[in-house]
This record gives sequence, structure tokens and C-alpha cells, in this order.
Amino acid sequence: MKTSHRSPGRSRHAGLQPASAARAQEPLSRELLLLLAGLAALGALATNIILPALPAIGADVGASVAQLGATLGSFFLAFALGQLVVGPLSDRFGRRPLVLAGVLVFVAGSALCAAAATLPQLVCGRVIQALGVCATAVLSRAIARDLFDGAALARALSLIMVAMAAAPGFSPLLGTAITRWLGWRATFALVALLALLLAVHYLLRLGETHAADRRGALSFAATARTYRQLLRDRRFIAPALSASLVIGALYAFFAMAPAILMAGFGFSPLELGCLFAATVFVVFGAGLMAPRLAQRWGLARAARAGLALALASGIALLAGPAQAGFFCAALTGFLLGMGLVNPLATACALQPFGAQAGAASALLGFLQMGCAAAAVFLGAALDGSAQAALGLILCTSLTLALGIFVLRGPAPAAH
Repeated sequence: MKTSHRSPGRSRHAGLQPASAARAQEPLSRELLLLLAGLAALGALATNIILPALPAIGADVGASVAQLGATLGSFFLAFALGQLVVGPLSDRFGRRPLVLAGVLVFVAGSALCAAAATLPQLVCGRVIQALGVCATAVLSRAIARDLFDGAALARALSLIMVAMAAAPGFSPLLGTAITRWLGWRATFALVALLALLLAVHYLLRLGETHAADRRGALSFAATARTYRQLLRDRRFIAPALSASLVIGALYAFFAMAPAILMAGFGFSPLELGCLFAATVFVVFGAGLMAPRLAQRWGLARAARAGLALALASGIALLAGPAQAGFFCAALTGFLLGMGLVNPLATACALQPFGAQAGAASALLGFLQMGCAAAAVFLGAALDGSAQAALGLILCTSLTLALGIFVLRGPAPAAH
């Protein structure tokens, strides 16, 4: 039987209910963590796996690589906006129907992409893909918040964040191999198959995690009110915006690294892919450290340490020499800091809002995608050295993230 209580913050934020401190938690098993990580990573995998295939796709559908940028832009836009709808729907109707519906929509979009003969058909398929997979990304965090509190929540979110960072690292290598052996259309078949396998595992492993007595009303006014209250609540917006600025810096790296490493340092495409894959292990190590540091120091202090490390690395990148070894060392420091702060700041943002975990996760995802788009656009607009531009973006984003996080409200109590 679940019990709940109201924290002192309840009277100041009507409608935003804090998490239950006394409810029994789901055992934090490896199987469950891998399931949540898979749901979270599916969107990043679907985005990056097609990047090596863009020349082949363009030849088949009669579009240039530049025109194929519409397949990425449309995916990000639909992904960002779709989250704002999926989150409140899951708070009203539960996680399970939204996850399963999202997987079915994603599979339908993948099938349309695989069969596309023209660029408009491909863009349409990508939009449908994004509208489906945004549900798994949002709800992986919401399900984690349904099931866990405190240190267990930080550990679960750490693995989810590692999976979301790993997918961009490994998927280009996977996409290269699939395109070379089976053709670019097989990449869409592969992600559809993986989505179906995840759905089956989800059905067998988890029941509904959002209890009926915790569900809120569904209306445009109620949804707008929930988002407005979250945006005005420092317990949410400060750590959420900090985590989003860090994610924006990460996407800036993925967008600008090819120019720095290939044009600047003479890396081959294979070497670039291997470096991207190596970043996964750095983030994975940070993800293992994050919950342990949170237990020892607390969520807020550990997150501040991650922000400070990432900022120091950004300053080094901006001020340091344009050398491959130095760049990789500074990048390692940034990834370690990012891998620490992202799950911990996310846990800080979601912990006080268990009853609105879907809406909070959706708004967090929207902020992350917005910061990512802004950072990538800024990187493309800046003149001069690509390494200096990346260093400037990292320094600016991380200085803002650290300042905002330091000014946040009281940390949620550990459970």
C-alpha cells in the first residue's frame, strides 16, 4: 500500500505535489535499469544511426546532403513538441498505454522511412518517428521517478543518462556497418525491430507504475497551469535548466567535433567514429560515480562538483593550444563533469514532483532539446577557429548552468 504526505513546499505551489517519502520502492535490478535505459536511448539511436547513410539516402531520394538536413530538423522539432503532450497524457492515463502507443507510432514512422522514395516522404516518416519515440524518452524518466526516490533515483537516472549519451557515440559506427552490408533502408528496419523488442520486454517486466490515485485532470488549462507552476518553481527550473544547458554543450560538441578533428587534426572517418565510441566509456564511468558521490556528498553538492569540472575543461579548451592530445584531454574532463551533473541535476528537478513526473519530465526534455538546438545554431554562426568556438560555447553554457544551480532553492530531502 502506498502512503503519501505533503511537504512544506505544497502550500506554496498548489497543484505540484511532492513525492511520497514512505512508499515502497521497486527493487533496483539490472534488468529494470537496462529496460529504462533502452527506452531512453531509442530516440538518440534513431537520430544518429542514419548519419553515415546520408549520401546514400540522398542518391536514392534525389536530395543533397544539405537538403537531408530537413530530416534531422523535423525530427528534433517534432520530438521537442511531442514531449509536451505526452507527459501530461501519461499523468492522466498512465505510463503503459503511452509507451506502447509511442512504440507503435515509431514503428509506423520507421516503416514509412524505409519505403520512402522522395524527400517529403522521408521527412514525413521522420516526423512520425519522432512523435512516437518522444514517448519512450519522456516516460523512461517518469517511470524511474514513479519507482524510485533519493539515491536509487539518482542511480536509475545515471544509467538512463549514460544510455542517452552512449547512443550518439555508438550509433554512427553501427549505421556505417548496416548501410555497407544491407543498405540504408535496413537501418530503419533495425530501429523498428529494437523498439518492438523493448515493447515486449516492457509488457513482460513492468505493469502500470503511475497509480490511479496519483493521476490529475487533463485539460488545456490544467496542463498549462502545471507547466506554468513548474517554470515558476525554483526546485524544478533551476536544476532542469542547468541540466539542459549541459546537454546543449554536449550536442555542440557532437556537431562541431567533426570539423575540429577531421579538418583541424586530420582524423579519418573511422578514427572519428572510434573517438565518438570512446566517449561512451568516459560517460559510463561518470555515470557509475554519480550515485556514489550523491550518497556521500548529497545530490546538490555532487552536481556542483560535476559542473565545476565541466566548466574548468571548457576554459582549458578555450584557452589551450590547438593540439589533438590537449583537445582529447579537455574533452575527457568535460564528459566526466557532464556525466556527473546530468543525472544528478535531473534527479533534483524530478524528485519533488512525483505526481507530475510525466509533465516535469516532458518539460525537462523540451528544455534540453531547446538548449541543444540553440547551442548547435550558435556553433554554426560563430566565425573563426572551431575549437575556440566550441570552447566559448562550453564556457558560456556551463557558467550559466553553475550559476543557476547555485541559486536554486533548497535541495529535495534524500529518502
